[in-house]
Amino acid sequence: MLALYWFQPWKLFTDTYVDEAIPGAGTASAAPIPASATAESSTPAPATTSAVTPAANEILTAGEFVTHEHRTTGSAEIHRLADGHHQLVIRDLNTSNGPDLRVWLTDQPVIRGTAGWRVFDDGVWVELAKLKGNKGNQVYELPASVKPGDFRSVSIWCKRFAVSFGAADLKRA
Repeated sequence: MLALYWFQPWKLFTDTYVDEAIPGAGTASAAPIPASATAESSTPAPATTSAVTPAANEILTAGEFVTHEHRTTGSAEIHRLADGHHQLVIRDLNTSNGPDLRVWLTDQPVIRGTAGWRVFDDGVWVELAKLKGNKGNQVYELPASVKPGDFRSVSIWCKRFAVSFGAADLKRA
């Protein structure tokens, strides 16, 4: 019974589909309404912008997933939103379901084949969240403390077995 719990083999035959809205590149996001504008106000106060905040969403880095422990396809992108926040966007993901899959940003290069299965916990990595689904489009917020330029890859990481299902090298877009 313990082996069944540990390996969760039924997950190899089940899929979880996710289809989240993906931010468009080159599109401005809605500016927040300043606190000085109230519901009774007929004209909101003008929004202020920072010199370092882009006027529109932009893709900073992008890459295609390669297969590691399980066949994995799709792409990954890091977006800087017009409001200055960052998101990891995973498009058209297709991988196996697993017992404890996570989304990691890492400073390690992607190595094809079995040599690349276990490299991502060797360096600096940050876990963004549990993988929402093994198929489809998904978006993950990057914490404010994460500097996207410090990371060069994203891995679909199986925490239980310390192995990458698949990973994407993130190159400047």
